[in-house]
Formats: sequence, structure tokens, C-alpha cells
Amino acid sequence: MKLPPEGARWLVSVRWLACVSVLVVIWSTSSLMGVLPNPTPLYGVAVTMLAYNLLFALGQRFRVGDNESDARSIFWQISIDLVTLTLLLYFSDISRNPFLVYFVFHMIIAGMYLRGLSSYFFAGMSSVLVGAVMLLEHMQWIPTFPLQFPSDPPNHVRLDGLNLLGVFVAFASALWITVYFTVAIRHYVARAHAEIRQKEKMLGIGQLVAGIAHQIANPLDGVQNCLRLIGERVKDDARLTEYVQMMAEALQRIERTAKRVQAFARPRGITLRSTDVNGAVEATLQVLGTSHGTNIRIETNLGEVPPVQGDRYTLQEVLFNLCTNALVAMPDGGVLTFRTYAMGRKDEDRMGSVAIEVIDTGVGIPRNQLE
Repeated sequence: MKLPPEGARWLVSVRWLACVSVLVVIWSTSSLMGVLPNPTPLYGVAVTMLAYNLLFALGQRFRVGDNESDARSIFWQISIDLVTLTLLLYFSDISRNPFLVYFVFHMIIAGMYLRGLSSYFFAGMSSVLVGAVMLLEHMQWIPTFPLQFPSDPPNHVRLDGLNLLGVFVAFASALWITVYFTVAIRHYVARAHAEIRQKEKMLGIGQLVAGIAHQIANPLDGVQNCLRLIGERVKDDARLTEYVQMMAEALQRIERTAKRVQAFARPRGITLRSTDVNGAVEATLQVLGTSHGTNIRIETNLGEVPPVQGDRYTLQEVLFNLCTNALVAMPDGGVLTFRTYAMGRKDEDRMGSVAIEVIDTGVGIPRNQLE
């Protein structure tokens, strides 16, 4: 799943806006507010951003995109962005810079676009980069670039080690939590899309089946009328009359089956009404017919259950799907059992509820397909 249709090009476009924003912030904080005493290194980083974004833009223009190359381009873009953002924050008092939270945006982008452990890699990379800068500054092994806020006292003291550790822990934990939830949401959305595609496919199959049943049912009236005329002509011949009667009964079965298939496959909205659960089970078995083969035995244990508020056709669809899965799980034969019973004898919260059990003796669902 991608956010915009072309992720790598979208990042390049967004980065142009980010470059302009960085230049505006550097100029305003140094020239207008006086918060940034030494903007030169930041201007150098901003020019570097413009340069490598130009290279990415040229690369996108002359490259034929595919999923693998897009993912590789996004990976390198985010990697360079994280290093650049770290430098921008280092040259502007990283421990007190409010733009430290901007690392979160890259975690979200990585979590939505990249597969595998790439997003967790970037969370670790960001934690190491920021943690290393904070540690080196605290140990006074590298020069510092403090901001000068108007509210700072004349002899402003930088954050001590404990406060610095607290800032880093909060920063790193926010990154990892962001990555975790982003990846979880992406997986949920991907499963939802797969379910929607499957439902659309089943709806198409249902419409196809309903159309076929309609085409079968239309000529039946003519065939039955012809057979009725033939029966009148041969009514004096007992043997031929018996054959005609058998043919008429067979045509009636075909007609009933076609009508049941049409009723089952016709798309409907969900309408709650008083529903006979046992009747829905029996109607499902009629649609199932004898297609399950002779090596599978169907047993029913339908108890005395009250009507429930539900949608008969949706219930039949669920039961039919369960039956289909059960039959697939019994390639060598077995027993498919339907059981209904009333609930609530011991649990007052379930008074008036009805349970339906569909039990098969098949091989079960493989562990890797349980989701």
C-alpha cells in the first residue's frame, strides 16, 4: 500500500517545501528573533539539502519506477534526511530545539512505505544519531551551538546529565512507539483491503451465478409446457406416462434449485427481522444439495430455538461459507454436523440468544493461515 501513487517522487516534492521552510526558519530566528547566533553552518546544511534533493529529482525523472526501485529510493532518501535533520538540530542546540519531534514524520513515512524491519532500522538509526550527539556534547568532546532565548538567564546552564537522559528516553520511546503503531495500522489496512477485494470477488461470482440460474430458469417454462402437451398425448400409455411424470419432477427440481440459487446470490442490504434459525440452516442445506459427494455425511441436530432478530440471507451466506470451508477441509470424507440450541439458561445476559455450531472432522486450518 502507498500513500500517494508515486511515493519516491512525492518525497522529493515535499522536500522542496522543507528546504524553503528551513531557509525561512534559519533567517527568521537569526535575523529577526536573534535566537540563533551562528546561522552559517545551518545555511550550509540547507544548501546541501537542496543539492541532494536536486539529484534525487533528476534520478526520478530518468528512471522507470517499480515497487523495488521506489522502495530503494525511499530508503536512501529517508537515510540522508535523518542525517541532515540531525546536523540541523546539532547546529541549533539539539537538546532544547523544539524541532526534535520532526523525526516522527520520517518514522511514519518509513512505516507506511517500507516493508520488513526497515522502519525499525530507522528508529534505531535516529536514536543512535541523536543519542551520540547529546552524549558527545555532554562530554564536551564536540563544540556546542546553544540557542539564546530572551527568557534565558545571563549565566544559563545547559541541561545536566539526568535531564539530558530524560529528553533522550522520551525522544527514543516516541520514535519506537510511532513505528510500532504505524506498522500495525498499515497491516490492518492491508488486511481490510484484502477482505474488500475478496468480498467484491464473491459478489461478482454471486451475480454471475444468479445470471446463470436466471438463464436456466427462463426456458424451463417452455419445456414444462411442451412436456405437459406430450403427457396429454401419451396418457393412454402407462409406461410413457410414467416417464413423462419422472421428467416433470426432474424439471421441477431444476426450477426449485434455480430459484434458490437466485434468491441466495441476489445482493441485498441487511434487514433485521424475526428469523427462523433452523429454517436458515435447512435452506442452506438445500442450496448445498448433493455437491458434497458421497464420502461426506451431513448430520443435523436442530433444537427447539426461538426466532431471533437477524437477516435470513446474511445468515445463510455465513453458513454456506462455513460449509464450503468445511468440505474443502475434508478431501477424504468425514462428517459435517449442524447444531442449534438456545442459550441463556445459566447466563441471564444471553437470554433469548441462539447458538449455531458447524462442526467438521476435517484436517483443520494450517497455522500460517489462521489470520
